[in-house]
Amino acid sequence: MAVLLNLVQGAPIIDIYLDGLDTRKTARFNDKQQGLIRLPVYSDDDDISGVVDLRMNKNKKIDHLGIRIELIGRIEILNDQKQSSDFMSMGRELDAQGILMEDKTYKFTFNKFEKQYESYYGKEVKLRYYLRVTMNRNYGQVKKEIEFAVQIVDKEQENQPQTSLKLEVGIEDCLHLDFEYFKSRYHLRDVVTGKVNFYLVKINIKYMELAVIRKEQIGQGNNQQTDNETLVKYELMDGCPQKGEVVPIRLFLSGINMSPTLKNVSGKFSVKYILNLILVDDEDRRYFKQQEITIYRKK
Repeated sequence: MAVLLNLVQGAPIIDIYLDGLDTRKTARFNDKQQGLIRLPVYSDDDDISGVVDLRMNKNKKIDHLGIRIELIGRIEILNDQKQSSDFMSMGRELDAQGILMEDKTYKFTFNKFEKQYESYYGKEVKLRYYLRVTMNRNYGQVKKEIEFAVQIVDKEQENQPQTSLKLEVGIEDCLHLDFEYFKSRYHLRDVVTGKVNFYLVKINIKYMELAVIRKEQIGQGNNQQTDNETLVKYELMDGCPQKGEVVPIRLFLSGINMSPTLKNVSGKFSVKYILNLILVDDEDRRYFKQQEITIYRKK
């Protein structure tokens, strides 16, 4: 019935316009369902405000049971919607039950709304924020949604002292090396620096590369699912090194599509980042060592 009446009369049209978009920072996300999207960013104590335009769309009058706007934070598990849920919801009544005879505009504001988690758009999970306007009617609802992003500056990570990461790789009587990353924590525009020291080389190494891997972990315990995605590979060395050779490491993170490290978000998922050092010999055998690092957002 609702669909039939909307086709006959034309459903009212709802649009949401946010304040201050001309000067607000935006961020780009790769949404598995929508493709590349660009969203306005809110952080710290930012308010979100704007107007809702409701147009009659050729209706002479519109009976409704109330109009409401909600700010919603939601975690969506893309391959199992039963696990998806809202982690926050705030609402405002825009209009009480009544009759509309003409187009109408409503102002709204959510002051210093809680920004508990950072927006995240991954392969198997996404955490998104959106505004939803709902007009309730006797025979159904008319809805409109728009998304926005939340980014969180991690001041605690900025102030913590750094520690280096040093690991050894060895194959008895064939290969012995160690590698060192000068830091264990990196901001999103940082540079990974370090070095690889070769102490024994008795196999013919063709090349060495460094990869950044994003690891999405969904669920807990025995039901946990993990998805690994290689974000970038960078060749550190071409050809076989000599005993005593030192190869520098320098990898810029600013051009890589990364989020901060996310730990046990609302008990549903985590996102980790791994540096994977890979050596390949002339028989295409691969030797690798992985090291988890922490990624954070800096102001």
